[in-house]
Amino acid sequence: MKVIHLLPSLSSGGVEQVVLELCEGLQAEGVDNLVVSAGGAMVPAIEQTGARHLTRPIGRKSLLTFLQIRPLVALLRSERPDILHLHSRVPAWVGYLACKRLRPEERPAIVTSFHGFHSVNAYSAIMAAGDRVIAVSRCMKQHILENYPRTPEERICVIPNSVDLSRNYPGFRPDEAWWARWRADYPELQGKYTLCLPGRITRIKGAEHLIPILRELHAAGIPAHAVIVGECKKGKEALKAELQAAFAQAGLSADVTWTGHRRDLREVLCACDVTLSLTLQPESFGKTTLDALSLGRPVAGYEHGGVGEQLEVFLPQGRVPACDAHAMAQRLIEWYRHAPAPKLPIPPPYRREDMIGAHLALYHELRENAQR
Repeated sequence: MKVIHLLPSLSSGGVEQVVLELCEGLQAEGVDNLVVSAGGAMVPAIEQTGARHLTRPIGRKSLLTFLQIRPLVALLRSERPDILHLHSRVPAWVGYLACKRLRPEERPAIVTSFHGFHSVNAYSAIMAAGDRVIAVSRCMKQHILENYPRTPEERICVIPNSVDLSRNYPGFRPDEAWWARWRADYPELQGKYTLCLPGRITRIKGAEHLIPILRELHAAGIPAHAVIVGECKKGKEALKAELQAAFAQAGLSADVTWTGHRRDLREVLCACDVTLSLTLQPESFGKTTLDALSLGRPVAGYEHGGVGEQLEVFLPQGRVPACDAHAMAQRLIEWYRHAPAPKLPIPPPYRREDMIGAHLALYHELRENAQR
């Protein structure tokens, strides 16, 4: 079996990580994977799985991107994949229109994955146009059913993102060399109640809610310190500067550490006292919160989207009313001396083998249907 994955780039992020995990798991099952993207830092990791990568600018939001349709038609004809898996909107349009130019007997089955709550419009509707549509959470499936009623429910399948329990498990602890580097790099964290906010620098991550949260914790005599872990992508520099100015105006600059992108997020999650999810809008899944929970670390998050679903299963005490910074602060004050532990071990369908197996079964079903 051969699968071609289309996504904008391989820099960093949840979608990119899922594609990497799929390539790793599917290659081990004998599936030939080809990833087409604009490239990025994760390309070597993709190629280390045994998958191939082809660099093409298929993710730019520009009419020029549609010039990639003809080369993609040629690629599909030469590679003859069984499955074309579309992971993002612009590449999905390119892939869908390329398939329309193929003869029916040449066309691969199309799978789309809703990795996020996209704005509801004709542009986003392409993600509901696959022969099968993957929703990464129950709330994501409900979003599709409510907003894209032309997509029959039987074409939608829920396959949650996953955690690798061979890497993320309750007994894991960073080694002494890592701790020495961490302490040397961030001495301001010593003796503090550290709150980790992981994720790219975007407005919906809710970093500004750290201001009232830190204020309330400090007023309660708790030496709280926020650790914001995530890259600032090109075009988001003004937002980061705006957030830094807001912390400065609140007198909290010394209580916030910006680490940028880290490849050792597992270790960082273990080093911090609590992982937070402060998203102002529901997230489709929330992979870093699942990683933290699988490590046995406490997570407090706004109770909506995929994070709310996870906390309902693994740590109900971590659920906080959506966008209520005061309630979040009160929960963290309660947890300062003793935070509850998540319910473990992680059950199906959240394990890596569950995600790989579900994708593989879906691909086989589509290939068998095409051969009938």
